[in-house]
Amino acid sequence: MKIANELTMGELFCGPGGIALGAKQASTMINGETWVIKSRFASDYDRDTCDTYRNNVGEEGCEVLCSDVRTLDIGKLPRVSGLSFGFPCNDFSMVGESKGLNGTFGPLYQYGVQYLEKHQPEWFVAENVSGLTSANEGKAFEMILSALVGAGYVVSANLYKFEQYGVPQCRHRVILVGIRKDLGKHFAVPRPTHTAGTYVTAGQALADIPAWASSQEHTKQSPTVIERLKHIKAGENVWTANLPEHLKLQVKGAKLSNIYKRLDPAKPSYTVTGSGGGGTHMYHWSEDRALTNRERARLQTFPDQYVFSGSKESVRKQIGMAVPPAGAKVIFKALLKTLAGKSYPSVEPSLGLHAPSVKGVVVPAFTKQDVDLIAA
Repeated sequence: MKIANELTMGELFCGPGGIALGAKQASTMINGETWVIKSRFASDYDRDTCDTYRNNVGEEGCEVLCSDVRTLDIGKLPRVSGLSFGFPCNDFSMVGESKGLNGTFGPLYQYGVQYLEKHQPEWFVAENVSGLTSANEGKAFEMILSALVGAGYVVSANLYKFEQYGVPQCRHRVILVGIRKDLGKHFAVPRPTHTAGTYVTAGQALADIPAWASSQEHTKQSPTVIERLKHIKAGENVWTANLPEHLKLQVKGAKLSNIYKRLDPAKPSYTVTGSGGGGTHMYHWSEDRALTNRERARLQTFPDQYVFSGSKESVRKQIGMAVPPAGAKVIFKALLKTLAGKSYPSVEPSLGLHAPSVKGVVVPAFTKQDVDLIAA
């Protein structure tokens, strides 16, 4: 079997390997030739996360750098075909203070930009939460786009609703796919494959988990929590359920919808998160308990043989922060076809196409025709 292109990929903020696994699974035949993506290096600051990555997707020759990105010498990192970076979302999330570029983590996207400027890979994939577009009154998103376009890339910006691509979870993320301007190509967003009525449901996703799979420890529930859950039906949360007075939560201000929320087995789950106290662990639709980490991993589309390193809480964090491999696979398969010049069913990017102009960086979205002219 002839391999036309064996592309190499580097990652910053790699997490436990959701992007890497999706990229690996995206290997595809195009015009009789095989196209593959192989990891060359990966970086993350958390030791358990690095171990998970190394033990599951770290291929021979892939260096896993377990250190804060701010300590890396970006110029000395290996040159690869493409860079992926799911820069930390903490400051862009709509849950919390939403500090955006004014937070501790918001500016870390710049390390991905530095790599692009210094090494000029052919493409990049950058991921963040949907709140990215509204942080700092929209100025953060504009600044990030300006930097990526200024590095010399035609950028397709889209809000992906992963349930529309077969992920059993309503996980909505901004993903930016850039292709170096001189290649004369732009990434087209793959057309969604699922609609309401055909979504993969939580009930389907959590069926038949084998006993041998790891991370199936149960969270110890207090008698009060168990009693409260008995009054909450599938799809309800602590605010919408008909609870006796002594089981209601006395909370003023914002009331997050995922507090003691049970899954609905007939729908995709709500978003899997990596942290949070009582009431945020995600709850089974019929059993009076929180989900296990393996069940959360199923909702994130990690295979059962994927073993996460670290404590139960560490594993929960890794799973919640990851990109669903099944969602990443769709994007990387489309990227490979784009690079090979093969068309596929697509839609216009919801956040526009952005490209360098002859007069400098232009951030406002271009039409497809504009980008074709600029690339030419």
